Amino acid sequence: MHAPKQTVRRSLLVTSAVLSSLALAAPAAVAAPKPSGSPSASPSATPPASMSSVGGARLGKPGTQVNLASGVPVLPKDVTARSWIVADAESGDVLAAHNAHWRLAPASTLKMLFADTLLPKFPSDTKHKVVPADLAGIGVGSSMVGIKEEETYTVHDLWLGVFLRSGNDAVHVLSAMNQGVDNTVKEMNEHAEELQALDTHVVSPDGYDAEGQVSSAYDLTLFARSGMQKKDFREYASTVRAKFPGETKKGKKGKKTRESFEIQNTNRLLSGDSDVPVYQGIAGVKNGNTTNAGATFTGVAERGGKVLLVTVMNPEKPEHNEVYKETARLFDWGFKAAGKVQPVGELVPPKGAAQAKPGANPSGEAGGSGDGGGGTAGTGSKPAASAPAADGSSGIGTALGITGGVLVVLAGAAFLVNRRWPLPDLVRRRTRP
Repeated sequence: MHAPKQTVRRSLLVTSAVLSSLALAAPAAVAAPKPSGSPSASPSATPPASMSSVGGARLGKPGTQVNLASGVPVLPKDVTARSWIVADAESGDVLAAHNAHWRLAPASTLKMLFADTLLPKFPSDTKHKVVPADLAGIGVGSSMVGIKEEETYTVHDLWLGVFLRSGNDAVHVLSAMNQGVDNTVKEMNEHAEELQALDTHVVSPDGYDAEGQVSSAYDLTLFARSGMQKKDFREYASTVRAKFPGETKKGKKGKKTRESFEIQNTNRLLSGDSDVPVYQGIAGVKNGNTTNAGATFTGVAERGGKVLLVTVMNPEKPEHNEVYKETARLFDWGFKAAGKVQPVGELVPPKGAAQAKPGANPSGEAGGSGDGGGGTAGTGSKPAASAPAADGSSGIGTALGITGGVLVVLAGAAFLVNRRWPLPDLVRRRTRP
């Protein structure tokens, strides 16, 4: 039996009024409570008894949170991740979660926050010549796309390196363009606070293991949801393979040539692997893996008009590609449960909730046209290709076209925000590359 639907969506109108009244009485009460656990401390082996309640009280409780009822499918039993979350990308409803606010090392999934913070700053055709200082301070054993000193790259090239190869070298070059790593870290922490991702403390912009660097499955899902509102973010995130500029070389006659090489997305639900098929309807987002964090992943997928976000952090099962396998199981459950299960919480909107002001670029694309159209991330890039559709047809590619949220400004102070981020151009059909 389907759970009764809410007749009226909660909006920020009431919240704004409550917060405004609280601000008059006690300004400190407006800020959400600090999550338990100091950001300078290493994450514990077990979740704290009490965690952040952002998004709902149940999300702050340890263990699995789900409203099982008649007609609601049972959660998969073989999910071993320390923390995970399944949420509706449009409504923000959290369908189920496990230690959602546990502050853990995020690895390269933190690059979603990096991209959401920096993408609007530089038009994709901006060129930058790499100097040695740009590549300073990259952690030992970092994933790299292969950037070379004294070579010139476009911002488009650099973002392909970030999204497809999780290149820490590309992150550091973009950070250098953004007045350095320290400034970038500062801006990322500020943006995390604006998104109400209060479990997150950034130390290194690339997600490399660093003392005190933490996030949570809940926060990573907020980063993905915010990033997917940007046209260029979702196109880079859904790109399977692309050409990347190589090193300039001199030929026998002294003529300089610069060839390119192919890079492929390390998100195995998008690109596939020997033991992981491409997930039907997948359209991003970002994976990560470090010694301290283990494997982490946030994915977005669409089926039957539903768009889900799933984040999985550090599966205990030591199987190859386990983080993707567990994500796929949670996606499968989410698509079966959507519309049947009562949510256990919600993905909160940004504090300002003002991305869609009249006249703003709805695509969020740096220097973009704002048309929200279906071009690839650039020449030589290959968009996401989904698995065959349920009707048996093949050669179908899937990617998301997501527009910004709807905002109405009331009295210059209180906001009435539609929590649902509609997807009018939900699926773009493309031929398989």
